[in-house]
This record gives sequence, C-alpha cells and structure tokens, in this order.
Amino acid sequence: MAIDVHAHFVPPDVLQTLADRGRDFGIDLVETEPGCHCCRFETGVQIRPFFDTILNVDHRLAEMDRQEIDKAVMTIWTDIFGTDLPAEKAEAWHRTLNDSLVGLCDAHAERFAWMASVPLQDAARAAKELERAMKAGAVGAIVSANVDNRNLGECPLDEFWAACVALKAPVFIHPTQPVAPPRAGKFALNQVCAYTYDTTLTVGSMISNGVMDRYPALELILSHGGGTLPWLIGRFDRMYHASNHQALGITAKAPPSDYLGRFHYDTILHHGPALRYLRDLVGVERMLLGTDLPFPPGDPDPLKSLRDAAFTEQEIRQIAEINPKALFGW
Repeated sequence: MAIDVHAHFVPPDVLQTLADRGRDFGIDLVETEPGCHCCRFETGVQIRPFFDTILNVDHRLAEMDRQEIDKAVMTIWTDIFGTDLPAEKAEAWHRTLNDSLVGLCDAHAERFAWMASVPLQDAARAAKELERAMKAGAVGAIVSANVDNRNLGECPLDEFWAACVALKAPVFIHPTQPVAPPRAGKFALNQVCAYTYDTTLTVGSMISNGVMDRYPALELILSHGGGTLPWLIGRFDRMYHASNHQALGITAKAPPSDYLGRFHYDTILHHGPALRYLRDLVGVERMLLGTDLPFPPGDPDPLKSLRDAAFTEQEIRQIAEINPKALFGW
C-alpha cells in the first residue's frame, strides 16, 4: 500500500461558495479570463488562478492509479489560506475549507484522507477549529510556514501546539508565497528557492525559540525534503555554538542538529543523491512519500524516484506504507 502524504486539492464547491458569499470572508472571486478565476483578498493580495487539475477529482484518482498510489492525504492549497485576514474572517474561511474536504473525503473514503487548515492568526481559534475538524475525521493539520510573513516560531501559537499534542494531530508545515519576493519573480525561483527557504526559516525559528523543547510530543511533517534545513544544518549548529544566545533570542536547549530526528520529511527532492543524503542524515524511518501534485514542482512518479535512487524495496515500503500508517495511527 502506497500513501501520498503531500497532495493538494480544492473541492469545486469552494469556488461556488466564494461566488455566493466571498465577501463574508474578505475574499473576492475574480474572473481573470473567461472561465478562469482567482482569489483576491481584502488586503489587496491576489493569487494565481485556480487551474483545472486542482479542482478535478476524476483527474486526481486517475493520476493516483497511474502512480500506484493507494491513498492520498489531501490538503487545501496553502496560497488561499489568507494568513493576513482578520482572525474572525479567517476562522470562518477555514471552517468552510475544512467542511468542503469532509464531503470530498467521505465520498472517496477508500482513497482520500485529509488534514485540516486553521486560522493561525489566533492560536485559540486555531485550536478550536482543529478540535472540530478532528472530530469530523481530519487526521492532522496543515499550516503555512509563515503567518503574514512572520515565522511560526515567532508567533504566539503555544495554545495551538498544545492542542496538536493533546489531539495527537500531526502538523504538516507547508510553505506559502502567494506573491513572489522581488528577486524570485522570474525563472521559477519562487517555487524553487523562496518556497524551500520559507520552510527552513520557520523550522529554524521553532527550534531556536524553544517550541520543540516545550512540546516534545509534537509531530511535524516538513515539505520538500525539509527545505534547505538538511543542507544548512552544519551552519545552524555553528551559529548555535558561536553566537550570543541572549542577544539573538535563542532558547533552544540543544544544537539544531539534535532536533532533526524530531521531524518527518517528504521525498519531493527530484534527485537521487539528495534522497540518499536525507536518508543517511535522518534515517529512512523519518521519510514519507509525497507528490505535491498537481503543482508543477511535484513528483509525477514518486515510487520510481525512490527506485531510481537505489532504495531497496523494504526501504520503499517503509517510506510509502509503514511510516505514514504509524504516524497517522492507521
């Protein structure tokens, strides 16, 4: 059994809800060209248009069959989370998104599970929505790697992290850059670089600010192989040992490399040597199969990627089946 832990979808009824009452959430559904729509938030941020494959369940099931994926853990597209919305509107928006996933996954229970999104603008509201979603069948939470350009480790989220531990809800940290930074506006540098740095910055902040120490049972999944964290871990450790902790606000009890084994990492790296390095660094027990489909940087054949990287069949089974079943309690 192969389980994809990194798969995105937007149920089409979300667009109808936006068309009917998007103003309730502070979101306009804008038609950029005939039949093509995008979200424009009341803050002025306008994201990329929705595309057919993120809305089409038949296409998703066909792709899963082609990839030999038995089950996908579905998550909403993080760019539409609206991390700059007022907390009350964000709570209503994420409730709507989660309700839409309930309907989709209940209709395809053999193939889909889902992780809930939450309004990180307010930790209490986020914890409340996570509890509601878990009762409705969610297997965890997905959070954006920044809240209106603030690192998660610098946001007052302890009430939410405590709820994740209490509910035994794994948390999938996924980058979001709805508007590319100026230097990443061309050449796909937003997807290649800015997204992976987003993950690295926020995980670095969570380690350094003591989140991982305060919540030792918190289960975190890092997208895209952990961003650049595995490659920069020596630099993280060097600064931990060489810097003035009080001046920099570092409260971590141990060097950053000591926390690598606390995270789970998806396999979306597109490079055999990189996959083997990740395995050797954190252990095959911390790796999870991912596709990131239907986005272009996704892996169209993740099992083949592992085979091409010379992973054994037992290692592949560990990554694709044993690890996710253990993480989600299946």
